[in-house]
Amino acid sequence: MERMQRLGRIVAIGVLMTGGGVFAAWAGEPEKPVTGQVKLDGSSTVAPITMAAAELFQSQQPKVQVTVGISGTGGGFKKFLEEKSNLRTDISDASRPIKESEMTRAKELGVEFIEVPIGLDGIAIMVNPKNTFVDSLTVEELKKIWQPDSTINNWKDVRHGFPDQPLRLYGPGTDNGTFDYFTEAIVGKEKASRSDYTASATPTVLVQGIAGDEGALGYFGFSYYENNRDKLKLVAVDNGNGKAVTPDLEKIKSGEYKPLSRPLFLYVNKQSFQRPEVRAFLKYFFENARSIVENPRVGYVAISDDLYRMSWQRLESGTTGSAMSEAKGATDLKDIFGKH
Repeated sequence: MERMQRLGRIVAIGVLMTGGGVFAAWAGEPEKPVTGQVKLDGSSTVAPITMAAAELFQSQQPKVQVTVGISGTGGGFKKFLEEKSNLRTDISDASRPIKESEMTRAKELGVEFIEVPIGLDGIAIMVNPKNTFVDSLTVEELKKIWQPDSTINNWKDVRHGFPDQPLRLYGPGTDNGTFDYFTEAIVGKEKASRSDYTASATPTVLVQGIAGDEGALGYFGFSYYENNRDKLKLVAVDNGNGKAVTPDLEKIKSGEYKPLSRPLFLYVNKQSFQRPEVRAFLKYFFENARSIVENPRVGYVAISDDLYRMSWQRLESGTTGSAMSEAKGATDLKDIFGKH
């Protein structure tokens, strides 16, 4: 729970804006044509960012094939840390920091990775649009619903005054970083969740489930709500201070939407970064990061231009390891990544 509180505070501090392109002052000459393949997998939350980057990059470098898989953050790290090196991905999309167990496996395999923050997101809580009685829920109510020993299957048991109506739950699978973040932020322990809910690593499946079920309650990344707002009803969250906050990009950026705002990351295989096609893809991304991350088709919150520069510098200098795991209570992304 302490780690989630720290990540929530990080959101509020990592987004100072400056005008213009991220690398406008030093972007240099256009990249020379390259060939090859860049393999990404991981978070369904981060995937819209890297998919957009891949599409734009390939319009300039058509001889490079960029593939983006969606296995969830945990599933992505499994592919990033495959036993056989030829099966490993080059980049892992992650909606949470890498875990100690994953770092241990990387060390055992001899995989050196570079951790870079790329944006911010919130986790949206949603019900069916025909639900007229739920406008907000408290963190305590969400915990009561989602904790492992919960037997709440009717809305009347959530709050006095709610109707006698079956409650059915929808959420990410256990390999998703959104699942990890939500359970720690709401229940208080990572992966502590009831299992009798409709789980999917594909947000569109969850959208369809919630949209077709009048008794539904679910959660996933805010950008997927933004792209399906006509099918879903967004629920405000009261973190215990008596003020229910409905998420939007500004509230996620400021950190006001807590405890469900979080940073997003890429993990890059250091050896892969030496390949011209991987380097060219990442250089294109960081040169255009703000316009990609905040594109209406993507719908996330960009971090500061200084942080994007720091991320690129980490890649160029080959700074391996997890700055997040070494932060020791720090809550400023710029401070965390500026010192590691």
